[in-house]
Formats: sequence, C-alpha cells, structure tokens
Amino acid sequence: MSAPGAAPPGYYPDPDGLPGMVRWWDGSAWSDVATPAGPGVMTATGEAVHRPSAPAWQPARPARSGSRTSWVVGGVVVAVVVLVVAVVLGTSGRQAPDPGPTDVAGPPVAGPTFAPGTVQIVDQAAGIAYPFLGDGWYQYPFGAPLETTEVTGQYFVTQDTIPDGGEFIAQVTSGPVAEGYGWAGTATLGTTTATLAESVRANYYPGPNDRDVLRDEAVTVDGAPGWVYEFTLSWDAAGYDATGERAALLLVDVGRAAPALLYLSIPNTHAELHGVIDRVIGAVEVL
Repeated sequence: MSAPGAAPPGYYPDPDGLPGMVRWWDGSAWSDVATPAGPGVMTATGEAVHRPSAPAWQPARPARSGSRTSWVVGGVVVAVVVLVVAVVLGTSGRQAPDPGPTDVAGPPVAGPTFAPGTVQIVDQAAGIAYPFLGDGWYQYPFGAPLETTEVTGQYFVTQDTIPDGGEFIAQVTSGPVAEGYGWAGTATLGTTTATLAESVRANYYPGPNDRDVLRDEAVTVDGAPGWVYEFTLSWDAAGYDATGERAALLLVDVGRAAPALLYLSIPNTHAELHGVIDRVIGAVEVL
C-alpha cells in the first residue's frame, strides 16, 4: 500500500482504493482496518471543508442528580449521532495547517459548532490542548461540573432522554481542577486522580455499577508529569440504552495552582469509538 509521504496523522481515502472507505495513517504506517467514511470522519487530504454554521442556541445548565448529569446531561434535545471519529493533530489558534475533512453529508446541527478549520481544542484556562474529533462533535455548552472550575471541550448526544429527564452523551472535556480533591503538588497526582474518579463515578452514572480499572499509572504528558486513570463501568438500569461505558481521567501538572483535568467518556452504545480515548490522551499538549 502506498503512503502519503510526510502527511500528518489522520484518516485518508483507503490506499487500496475501496470506495467510500478511509484508513488511519499514524505518520509512518497504515492501520490494518479500513473504516467507512461518514459524518465524524475527517480525512487529511486537503479537500473542501463542509461544516454547518453555528446556530443561535442557548443551552440550559444541566441539573445535578445521582445519575449521570453535569458532565453528561444537557438541556437540549438532539438527534442521536452514530459516528466514527478520527484525531487529526494541529490547532486552530496556532500556525498548524488545516488537514481538511472530506465533504460529507452530516446530521442536522445539534449544538454549537467549532470554527471552520478547527483541528485542536485549546483550553487556555486548564493549560492544555487536545484534538478536535471532527464533524458530528459539538462544542460542550453546559456549565462546569463539580470537579473543575471551568469547562471546555466537545460532545455528542447518545440518548435523547434518560430516566431523570436529561440526556446521555459522549464527551471529551477539560478544565482546571476545583479545590477539595486533595491537590498539593506533583506528589499527589495519583491520589487526586483517584478522588476525582470516585466523584465522577458517584455523580454522573446510574448505580449500582461495577468498575474495571484498565490503567492507573503515572505518565508524562508533553514533558509534564501526569496521571491517567482509565476504566470501564457497567450497570443494569432501566431506561438507559447503554449498559456501560469506557472512560478516562487524565490529570496533568501544568505548573499552575490547579492541575488540568481531561475527562473522556464513550458509552458502549458507541463502542466503535472507544479507541478515541487512548488516541486523544496520547496527543495532549501542555500550553
């Protein structure tokens, strides 16, 4: 199979010529599996960009309750988006080139959109940046959760209505950690992350639930010390399409008074996107 030279990582039209298919290029080699092109799959071929204009939209701040609210519940009814996503590195606020998604038909506008050409979300308040995942992901419009003082990021709705009247979503969001979670410098990265994970589990998911920890370890993030806690939750709760979710918390000591928290979650109704979590974590930059 031919490679796209020095092209940046991203999804490209299948090099074997399969119609309507794309394949992931990591900068040096192709993935083994081709993926159907469609909403949410950005290709890096420089083709015409197609994005809906931002609507006039005033979201309500989500209520906090025992089920998954705050970070996972919004006040706007939208269509369920079934997507395959790809991380394309770069930044809209820097001098990085726009990789250019394929002009594909997408779902109706379901929330505030990012500016044309956006390929990276820059969270100035938290001090980190990470990939924008493409068409079908929308700017996170809700208020800050309990765990952070501000919030930035992207999301899409996976279930319109859940038992408490809200919505269930997939998300990649960030913000500076709020006080009260035990942060006292780099030495507390692990304990602070564990405390934040317990808060997330208690506040935003149906219970009872079971947890399977996949990763709980120190990491280096763009040269800065960090900690990643990745896990799956499972539950048996009436009224939920999902019976579980894969999620991760990445805490980064960015040299400020508060560390940066990146929270990623994908319900098992969209298990084809679970790989996005590790891919985004591996592409985080410190500002």
